[in-house]
Parts: sequence; structure tokens; C-alpha cells
Amino acid sequence: MKVAIVLGTRPEIIKLAPVVKELERNSIEFFILHTGQHYTYTMDRVFFEQLELPDPKYNLEAGSGTHAEQTARMLVGIEKVLVKEQPDVVVVQGDTNTALAGALAAAKLQVSVAHVEAGLRSFDVRMPEEINRTIVDHVSSLLFAPTQLSRRNLEREGITEGVYVTGNTIVDAVQRYAPLVDGAELPIDPPSEYALLTLHRQENVDNPQRLANALKGVGMVAEKLGLPVLFPAHPRTRVRMSEFGIKAPEGVAVLEPLGYFQFLKLLKSAKIVLTDSGGVQEEACTLKVPCVTLRHTTERPETVYAGANVIAGLTPERILEKTLEMVNKPRSWNNPLGDGKAGEKITKILLEEYLW
Repeated sequence: MKVAIVLGTRPEIIKLAPVVKELERNSIEFFILHTGQHYTYTMDRVFFEQLELPDPKYNLEAGSGTHAEQTARMLVGIEKVLVKEQPDVVVVQGDTNTALAGALAAAKLQVSVAHVEAGLRSFDVRMPEEINRTIVDHVSSLLFAPTQLSRRNLEREGITEGVYVTGNTIVDAVQRYAPLVDGAELPIDPPSEYALLTLHRQENVDNPQRLANALKGVGMVAEKLGLPVLFPAHPRTRVRMSEFGIKAPEGVAVLEPLGYFQFLKLLKSAKIVLTDSGGVQEEACTLKVPCVTLRHTTERPETVYAGANVIAGLTPERILEKTLEMVNKPRSWNNPLGDGKAGEKITKILLEEYLW
């Protein structure tokens, strides 16, 4: 069996790391194809180093651009590599343009596609990620759904063959690397109590009104609670804040992007996290940190049902209201995202499907 791991963004690197580690442990032949969707050291290379992953065999250096430009460059490059390497299965993760391009290139070459984190749905087709994840699911041969809810989403769309509930690999990653988190050096000395903020989604940061509203709401949180807010800002967000002339409110400290261990260290000790990231919702749930989601929908509703997360939208007053609701919430929820063995289960299924 020969496995192609196609990735290109920080979340994919983190969430596929447990699968890569299990492939290595089982001496399965594989290679990593990096599309270069994320390409700066702080958004890419540092994660390979910290997670001790092998270097990509290929890097397409696709870079940024419109969705069409970026996906097209990836499709052409991925197809060439797959024709050369002839893998038995292509593993993609999540809902990025990288996942879409990897799945389409493989499917058109009649190479099996295995989708890690299948079946997530926000039911908001205005999100590019919703389009990507839906298409990837419908061309995949193996669908690794993290929860029973995601399996039922697939079933409603007529996808019942090749579906396995494995748990979410983010739980594996958080548990595996937790012992290393406390030793991570931070760029600042954090206050004894603070809120953590992440904000990067295109529909939020590329819209000046949404971006301004989100930051205004976070500023109100800082003022009302007297709680400093630490904001490791995505490069895209920093660029948009500069373009739109939007400044961080008083009480919000803008930081450079962080390495994975640095971010988990800040998250682990945060009083609350405000985010528009799906992955951070999962990490917060796993680390028992109350979460306020700065979106109108989530494809991780299990975290809401568990009591770990609340959807606030982007109205400043509602952001404050939902933060006040969550900030002192007892951290007694059970993690609905799995037992930390998703990578092991996924690799076992790959072995059963393509080796035995």
C-alpha cells in the first residue's frame, strides 16, 4: 500500500499529524504532498518542526490568490504528482481548497480518496468551506466521520458506504503533545487572567463591517470584564485591518502568529476563547476552555450541545452577552469529539481496505 497525504494549511498539518505518526509506526509507505496554501514559517514550517513530521516530498508552492486561481494551480500540480507516484489512496483532511483539489485530482484519476473529518456541515453554502467539504465527501471512497452526528449528515445525503466514525484527530494531537506544551516559550509574559481571540475566516475578515463589529464586540468584553484579550493575528487579518484602517480596541493585544505548542499553552490557561475557527472550537472543547464562536453557524454543533461552546454571531452587543454567559461556566462537559485514538483507527481501516 502506498499512501499520498495531501495537505497545505496549518490545521491540516496538525490534524493529519496523528495519521502520519501511525503510518510511520506501522511502516506503511507514504509521502506528503504540500500544496503551499500556507507558506510562511509561522503558518507552516514551524508546525512540521514542532510536531516532528517528515518533510514533504513535494511542495507545489501554490501560494495565495482567488479560489479559482489557487485551486487550479493545485489541481495541475497534484495531478502530475499522482500520475508519477501512483498511490493507492489519497488522504485529505477537512474543507480547504487543498482538500478540494486533492480529492478532485485523485477522483478524476480513479485513485481512491480518504476524507479525514468527513460529514461536517454548517448548512451555510455562503461559506467556501461548506462547498469544499460537501464536494470532497461526495467523491471520497472512505469517509472518516468524527462523530455520529457527522455520520448522519452523510446518510442524509445518501452516503452510507465506506463511512466510519473514528473521532476527531484534533483530540489525538492535543493529547499527544500536551506534555510539551508547558515548556513552550511565549513571546509575551501573559497576565494571570486573560481572554484569547482568533479571527481569520474570509467571510469575516474580508468584510470591513464584520471585522469592525467583531473587534468592537471583543473590545466591549475587555472593558466590561476588565479582562485583557490576547490576539495572535492571522497574516490575512493583519493585512485587512491595515487596508480597512481598523485598529484593535483598547485592551486587545495583537500578537504575531504562534507555533502550535505556544498557542495551546495560551489556550489551556485562558479564561475564555473567542474565535471563528472550527479547529479552535475543538481544541477548546478538548482542553475544557469555554468558547464563544464569532459566526452565525458552526459545523461543530456537538461542542454547543456539550455546553462547551456558544454561537454569538457578529453583533458587538451579542458577543458581549454570550461571553458573559460562558465566562464562568463550569468546565464539566464531556468531550464529544472522541477518545484520542482517531489516527490509530483511521490507519487500521486503511490497512484493512488496501493491504489485507
